[in-house]
Amino acid sequence: MSSLRAIGPIDGRYASKTQELSEYYSEYALIRYRVLVEIRYLQALHTLGLPQLVHIPAEKMDDLNAIVHNFSEADAETIKTTERTTNHDVKAVEYFVKEKLREAGMEDILEFVHFGLTSQDINNTAIPLTLKDGLDEVICPALESLISKIDRYAMEWMEIPMLAKTHGQPASPTLLGKEFSVWTHRLREQLRQLQEVPIPAKFGGATGNMNAHYVSYPDYDWHAFANQFVGDWLGLKRSYPTTQIEHYDNLGALFHALNRISTILIDLCRDVWTYISIEYFRQRTIAGEIGSSAMPHKVNPIDFENAEGNLGIARALFTHLADKLPISRLQRDLTDSTVLRNVGLPLAHVLLAVKAIDKGLGKLLLNQDKLAEDLEANWMVCAEAIQNILRREGYPKPYEALKALTRGRTNINETVLHEFIDDLDVSDAIKAELKQIRPDNYVGKF
Repeated sequence: MSSLRAIGPIDGRYASKTQELSEYYSEYALIRYRVLVEIRYLQALHTLGLPQLVHIPAEKMDDLNAIVHNFSEADAETIKTTERTTNHDVKAVEYFVKEKLREAGMEDILEFVHFGLTSQDINNTAIPLTLKDGLDEVICPALESLISKIDRYAMEWMEIPMLAKTHGQPASPTLLGKEFSVWTHRLREQLRQLQEVPIPAKFGGATGNMNAHYVSYPDYDWHAFANQFVGDWLGLKRSYPTTQIEHYDNLGALFHALNRISTILIDLCRDVWTYISIEYFRQRTIAGEIGSSAMPHKVNPIDFENAEGNLGIARALFTHLADKLPISRLQRDLTDSTVLRNVGLPLAHVLLAVKAIDKGLGKLLLNQDKLAEDLEANWMVCAEAIQNILRREGYPKPYEALKALTRGRTNINETVLHEFIDDLDVSDAIKAELKQIRPDNYVGKF
């Protein structure tokens, strides 16, 4: 299908920027991961030593890895063709794996494919695996790369004084680099929390109790087997006890963590957008680009606007996933199935946003003259420094004295402040100390 005919921009306008996620969150990817789980499960049953399987050489069981490694779109199409008859996606995967076993001359163990399982034992392991791999291999590396880039700017700008704005009003000066370090600190902490959330999986049969396994082989510890299979073979954390489905609480935590990361990135986008609007930054122009169809001079902060919009969509979807998935009627309803098919969408919007922010940061040109101009125009921000030194010296009501001088006035400059200092009943040494304070050096330390 042409990208021009895609219903959504993820597979349409932005397909080239999100294509790498199709290996984890497409229909093809879900089918491939289901096949992976079915194969791994059969191999795990073989290592358990079930009497009906022990005659199969370990090398022959290892050869089944090729079904996963060589899985193709044609294989996925075969499964989809079967699904049109079965009207059941997981059963179609089971039939595909059985056919592969026939081709390998392993007809005598066909019925141990999907033995004792329900479809959610496959879905609730395959989908968490797609999430884990997509996060580990694409999303988290993209976030870490962006954090490193912001860090480099923070270090480069660490000595640049900047007028701070609290409530949008001039406030005690800060350091431009420190302000950017705030983003990296926040993002690193939330990324740490994201990566510490155990990726959960349900594996327990039709209603979570391994009923079919225990009735067939009552002498085996099937819950221990399930724990080992999910943990050692799949690298996930088994949830137990469960109903027919994973209760998704930890997936909710995962989506909430991604939501917080998205929120921080929105905050960053809005602040950088504002810095551009007040000309603390200019933007590199790109030959051939047009900022406005009407105004030829425009160079718009489109990358940060694009990122903000995509992050808003991501947050809405993460919120729905986190709110909806932990709720299911009795043992199970099907609302989780259709919702889980969308886990890749918010991640794609996050990836788009991260790439847009990275591009936008690369266009920034520091306008140091404008930062210096704003500092020079706001000598009143030195009032905090002066009144605190006066407090230290026991001067009566220094806050009130500086408030009377500065609040609501727009004509405060170096001359006005120094005249105020000269009139203070303090020693010449203190006056000299106070006169050393300037908007561009009253920045604290970082």
